[in-house]
Amino acid sequence: MTLIMGIVNVTPDSFSDGGRYLDPDAAIAHARTLRAQGADLLDVGGESTRPGADRVAPRVEQQRVLPVVEALASEGFFVSIDTMNATTAAAAAAAGARLVNDVSGGLADPDMLDAVAETGADIALGHWRGPSTEMYARADYADVAREVAAELEERISAAVAAGIEPSRIVVDPGIGFGKRGTQNWQTLRALPALGALGSRVLVGTSRKRFLADALGEDADLARRDLATAVTSVLAARAGAWAVRVHDVPTTRDALAVARAWEA
Repeated sequence: MTLIMGIVNVTPDSFSDGGRYLDPDAAIAHARTLRAQGADLLDVGGESTRPGADRVAPRVEQQRVLPVVEALASEGFFVSIDTMNATTAAAAAAAGARLVNDVSGGLADPDMLDAVAETGADIALGHWRGPSTEMYARADYADVAREVAAELEERISAAVAAGIEPSRIVVDPGIGFGKRGTQNWQTLRALPALGALGSRVLVGTSRKRFLADALGEDADLARRDLATAVTSVLAARAGAWAVRVHDVPTTRDALAVARAWEA
């Protein structure tokens, strides 16, 4: 069964809910709500990765996320830390995070893979071709699906070489990262090929620009959330291990209907 990863942005500048949960108590309360709504995992992040976002110092990132990670882990929740910094990953794992979700696949910080190997946490390796300030500078592909799969296979090999067991590795095709509109759809259509790499697959389409492009530029968050739920169902049918979303109830219900249809 495909799991639901609920997004907990402890940031002032995330593109859809920036600032709402910057206070740790607000973030913890929001995470509890997401869990009650059906989230299986809670992905806590202290640095926005929206297009154009600037990097955040690890010290600031840790001040934002560690109280939230520790509180949620102490309540028995499955917590993921969304970070590209090795020191944050290690500190969050010590605070109880069980998964490191690195959208850069270990490329942004050369110490990341070694750090995660030592913690024993799982790692989600995102497909990435550069920082948010250069989001689309390298969005040139001859065959986007094949190149994403090949580059993720390289990241799996690097993780294994660093001492991370294959069973601890998740791959994420990086929807919206270094990919323009139609390239995201081409990547999603090729999800079964990612499953063939042998790792669990995480898919994050939530509220992203390419969905608004498909719906029309006037698409509000409610329409993007419905579109996210549809793509989550399609990702589940393609074998996704988990889908990462802002709106848990809509995706939960969509997945439940799909399971009933297929029963």
